[in-house]
Amino acid sequence: MTKISAIFWDIGGVLLTNAWDGSQRASALTKFNLDPVEFGDRHEMVVSSWERGKISFDEYLDRTVFYRERGFRRETFKDYIYSLSQPHGEALEIARALARSGRYLMGTINNESRDLNAYRITTFGLQEIFTLFVSSCYVGFRKPEEAIYRMALEIAQRTPEECCFVDDRALNIETAQVLGMHGIRMSDPTQLRDQLKELGVEV
Repeated sequence: MTKISAIFWDIGGVLLTNAWDGSQRASALTKFNLDPVEFGDRHEMVVSSWERGKISFDEYLDRTVFYRERGFRRETFKDYIYSLSQPHGEALEIARALARSGRYLMGTINNESRDLNAYRITTFGLQEIFTLFVSSCYVGFRKPEEAIYRMALEIAQRTPEECCFVDDRALNIETAQVLGMHGIRMSDPTQLRDQLKELGVEV
């Protein structure tokens, strides 16, 4: 088996909680008493543009929440969204240990809007772990599109066989594997360690 020289990671659902996924949105809708059907329709129409970096955080909120007057401030709503990001400590420590080893190129392949991505990178010190951030908001592609994985391989200058991709969603893993990358669908840190070890990656 070709030796692994690069490890790519999803962020939300693996290293941190999801930033603005279904459960996070539901929490915000309840807290701010927003109509879930109305919000959901508007969210689905603009989320792709937002995560591809085509519209800003404020434009997203203009179209999904603040298209009419609300009884709360925009900054209050934003702050609540930011507060939903929390670390998955054990998984983060695994990534940090691998980065410290210096044996692997460490990168992300993640779907994220620009503002949330920047907040999460800074708040949780991800720039100390990763050399490359192949984020949808920077490259204009989203998982599970093949293009974002191909771009990661090209930027890293690695063959698919040299690369492992860690994610929590089956479809995202399947696309990476179609291209020849090794895939680990993480369910918990112990399982992650075990599957990395099977690929010759010692933590």
